Amino acid sequence: MKNKFKKLTGNIIQESSFLKNTALLKNNTFKSRLFRDNVRKLSDEEIEQLLKQGNISHDWNAILVVDDFMTTGIFSSSFYGKCRLGKFDGTGPAKDGPWGLPAGIYRSTVVDSEIGNGCVVHDTGVIANCVVRDGAALIGNGSISASGTCVFGNGVEIAVGNETGGREIISYADITIPVAEAIARNRSDKDLLKAYKDFTEEYLSRCSAPLGYIGERAVIKNTATIEDAFIGDHSVVNGAVLIKNCTILSTPEEKTEISHGAWLKDSCVQWGSEVTSMAIVDKSVLCEHSHVERHGKVTMSIIGPNSGVAEGEVTSCLLGPFVGFHHQSMLIAGIWPEGKGNVAYGANIGSNHTSKSPDQEIFCGEGLFFGLGANIKFPSDFTGSPYSIIATGVDTLPQKLEFPFSLVNKPSRMITDISPSYNEIFPGWVLTQNIYSVRRNEGKYKKRNKARRSEFEFSVFRPDIIDLMIAARNRLRGAAAEKEIYTDGDIPGLGKNYLTEEKRKAGIESYELYIEYYALMGMLTHITAMTAEKSAPSLTGIYDDATEDRQWEHARKVLAGEGYTARSVKDNLNRLMEILELVSADTYRSKERDDIRGVKIIPDYADVNTLAGNDSFIKETIEETAVLTERIQSIIAGMQDH
Repeated sequence: MKNKFKKLTGNIIQESSFLKNTALLKNNTFKSRLFRDNVRKLSDEEIEQLLKQGNISHDWNAILVVDDFMTTGIFSSSFYGKCRLGKFDGTGPAKDGPWGLPAGIYRSTVVDSEIGNGCVVHDTGVIANCVVRDGAALIGNGSISASGTCVFGNGVEIAVGNETGGREIISYADITIPVAEAIARNRSDKDLLKAYKDFTEEYLSRCSAPLGYIGERAVIKNTATIEDAFIGDHSVVNGAVLIKNCTILSTPEEKTEISHGAWLKDSCVQWGSEVTSMAIVDKSVLCEHSHVERHGKVTMSIIGPNSGVAEGEVTSCLLGPFVGFHHQSMLIAGIWPEGKGNVAYGANIGSNHTSKSPDQEIFCGEGLFFGLGANIKFPSDFTGSPYSIIATGVDTLPQKLEFPFSLVNKPSRMITDISPSYNEIFPGWVLTQNIYSVRRNEGKYKKRNKARRSEFEFSVFRPDIIDLMIAARNRLRGAAAEKEIYTDGDIPGLGKNYLTEEKRKAGIESYELYIEYYALMGMLTHITAMTAEKSAPSLTGIYDDATEDRQWEHARKVLAGEGYTARSVKDNLNRLMEILELVSADTYRSKERDDIRGVKIIPDYADVNTLAGNDSFIKETIEETAVLTERIQSIIAGMQDH
């Protein structure tokens, strides 16, 4: 168990830059946390000059300064308690200082705090019980303070999924989605939960501190209240309403921004993230390079890397990477660690209240698309249906759906003996009708990824998803008898939907094409790797010889299981060229259908839209197909030569 848990968390307690900085706040063995013992009392001349410049203090002897301290940068300010001051020359703008303001403390109040070298402190009501590191800029703020017992938003029990509890995740600033998923989805593993509890208790003990923290070159402007906060190096806080009991992680290359009416409480915000335009974040964690904006509300949730919430509401959710949530919509009690999906305008994914208790939840599959105005009733489990679409205006009943790449749409007709609340399902529809979006997303997410500490699998057609496709295809094949209409009683996994015989056959064909595509592409990749090692590799035994390549081993298993090994390697390569052309053509057609419809309806559609023939991704697909075809032809030619 220790090794399993260690694999999840790594050496984060030893390596966390956040914990190293909070250790500084707890170090009271020196006269100063910033300058250690390299400080001295003010001279009588310095005190006299400070008084002349409009400064006051109840006890000038409690103020210690660096050896080369200068009075020229301190005017009209008040100092109370034990203060430690660096050097502010006041004669010119601080290096990289905002608005060219001079380094120093002007018209501000400092209480029991340390201000580092070169800081710019202007018109800030009060700075109390804080350490402000070199080069920070605090301009036009209300109060920046700490209570003396700070945990900076760590240790919050975030109840994802079931709002009444049961899947609580104890927050910590460095948390990752794999860790959160493991804790949320393995509630019967008491050893794991105990290991996590012990880990978070140690983390919380290490991050607890008596002072607030403002990092190097952090900028805080026009912000009303900051309390018990860790504001990381190079953070930008501009016009926030409240930051209370929070950790803000940031680096020079990944600046985190909290701005324009943002409200944060009891939360952790990781590197490169943004909370802006009157967004609210409460009892939550925003993972690296995520954002909440335009009145978006995130409560009791963990938002994955590169995901965004705008205008809508996310409550009690574990949201994975690359989820688009950019319109007024709602997601409550959702477990969606795989992410890569979309919630469209007006979607209501929040029927977690039975009128007895808000104890229902939804499990979403990777790449799931909730259409405009969809209403999803709980409990629901769509994890077996990655890259499926819930169409516009569809109301779904509580269900478990297990058909990947499907379309769930309103019923096209009423059917006797089937509830009118049932929808119609089109298994594998996305593969044949919308493959453009699936394949484009692979590249889109890779290009848009900004996260540096998280690893993602960008490939859609990979072992776990292929296994789901094979299982779904087998269930479609295994229907006991051909019927005009099927339900979950006939074919398990259909959920509360009906399936026509025509769409059953179409689904089988769709799945089989892409299962074969995956297996043959795996073979091509393996042969290409062999060719790189040997000028003329022997392909004898390629179907049978085990390797240490896990990806190829899975593809090899599929080749055998689907009967493709009955064909020669050459025949399989020729078949792959056919499939590549089919996929390329389907990709073009799935985009072209939009163009044909658009031109019929909008007179100048072609003037304002990129048509399929000029689409950059379509061009990339055609070029990639040509390159792969040339590679296959070269391999076949080499086989003939030898």
